[in-house]
Amino acid sequence: MERTGPIGVGTSVASPPCADEVVAHAPDGLAVIDADARFLDANPAAVRLCGLRPGAVTGAPSPFPPPGDAAVAGRPGEHVLEWEPSPGVRREFAYVLTQVPGERRWIVSFRDVTLSLLRERRLAAIATAASSVASKRSLIGTLEVLAQEVARTDALAGVQVLTVHGSGNRLHVMGSAGFGRSDEFFDRLMQCRALGARLRMLDALSSREPVIVPSRYEAVMQDPAWAPLHDFMRHPRWDWFVSVPLLARGEPVGILNAFFAPGRSVGDTELEFLLAMAEQAAMAVDHAALLERERDVARREERQKLARDLHDSVVQQVFSMMMQAKSLGVLVARGLPPAPEKVAQVAEDLSSSAEDVLADLRGMVVELRPAATSAQGLASALRSLVDSTAARTGVDVQLDHSDPDDALAAVDADLLEDVYRVVAEALHNSIKHADATRIDTRIAVTSRGGRQHVVAEVTDDGCGFDHRTGAEPGGSGSSGLGMSVMRERAARWGGGVRVRRPDGGGTSVLLSIPLPASVPVIDAEAGR
Repeated sequence: MERTGPIGVGTSVASPPCADEVVAHAPDGLAVIDADARFLDANPAAVRLCGLRPGAVTGAPSPFPPPGDAAVAGRPGEHVLEWEPSPGVRREFAYVLTQVPGERRWIVSFRDVTLSLLRERRLAAIATAASSVASKRSLIGTLEVLAQEVARTDALAGVQVLTVHGSGNRLHVMGSAGFGRSDEFFDRLMQCRALGARLRMLDALSSREPVIVPSRYEAVMQDPAWAPLHDFMRHPRWDWFVSVPLLARGEPVGILNAFFAPGRSVGDTELEFLLAMAEQAAMAVDHAALLERERDVARREERQKLARDLHDSVVQQVFSMMMQAKSLGVLVARGLPPAPEKVAQVAEDLSSSAEDVLADLRGMVVELRPAATSAQGLASALRSLVDSTAARTGVDVQLDHSDPDDALAAVDADLLEDVYRVVAEALHNSIKHADATRIDTRIAVTSRGGRQHVVAEVTDDGCGFDHRTGAEPGGSGSSGLGMSVMRERAARWGGGVRVRRPDGGGTSVLLSIPLPASVPVIDAEAGR
């Protein structure tokens, strides 16, 4: 029977009288396409979903691949495609192709799965972020993964995750996606602030509420106050801007900045996703803070252990020395002057015990010294460490410290503490395992790839390093654990520790940590 209607104009299809009405009111799109994937006919749902003009359906290109395309040829069942009808607008269709028997025409049945797939991706992104929070030991690594997940899931132009560090008056970029990294970013941001630019992320931080700014791109690009950052923020192109505070236990610990692609607006679902990811980021920051508190407890326990060691070793040695000296006094008091050989033996024992006590005390003083909480404190702590190690062991230990621009003065105290601990562990390994006669210790601030790094290197002339076991030859294997601890400390700041054999022999342990760019957040009102 010849039928005309929304599907199959001029198509011979046997159907009951009510078929046209069913097709016209079907919630899914139904269309007929040719071998070039051009529309021949479409029902009202297909016209709406594909943004077609009702009177100009025939010949219009469809979003579906040609039926002979290798991506779908020979693959029965439902397929999914992404379609961008206009910049910033993305649709995802699940569709099924069925060829009209004996003809080069295909019927397409499709539905819009954009929102459902987006929900699935958002849930997966939240789960991935939660897993990263639970598994990664590096805060930088966790927030980098989180920023990339946010950008990928919602197809954002850029994402930044910043956290409050130190005394709470500076923000550091700990994760980013979309925008390229530039060491000049924060210097230019401060120039913009000085010119009167309003930093809306500081509004979010101070109010503890999300800040949504429509058409932010045009406002920034047209504002002379933002001129220092125009080149950096011009690409990729973005439009709306959202800044969400990271709240841990009710207190702001950072910010998540989202830059939406042109054509995208921010609704409830977009904001809910950003809030969920910001919650994961806040959990990561809070978890890192908890680990740091646990490290503080561990440090206190370590110092208590050293105190016990002081009692168990030094006190016992001094007691032994006292008893030896008293034994001579008892003999003299009884009128039995000790023989010269006895006096010489006791004197030698006392001298040996005194040397042992002095060595133990010097080592413990270094371990118990206050943490390196400033650039000057780090230099002083390393000098004391080097001098006491040389005096205690007789090994020639040298220190070269170079920071001409005083770059370490603005560095987080925890980072300086980790640098000191890595150097101390490397020096300890050289003394304990390498049988070295000379150890050179160097700490400097260098520039590499346009970014400053703090570099520390401990090089000895000892028996070398066994890369297969992770321990110095002749050692007990404990240096393997020491290396793990050193690498964990470096990874915490996005750095690394590398062990190598210099051409002249021995072992070199090299620590390199990038110094984080930062922006002050003191007096958030001034940013307005």
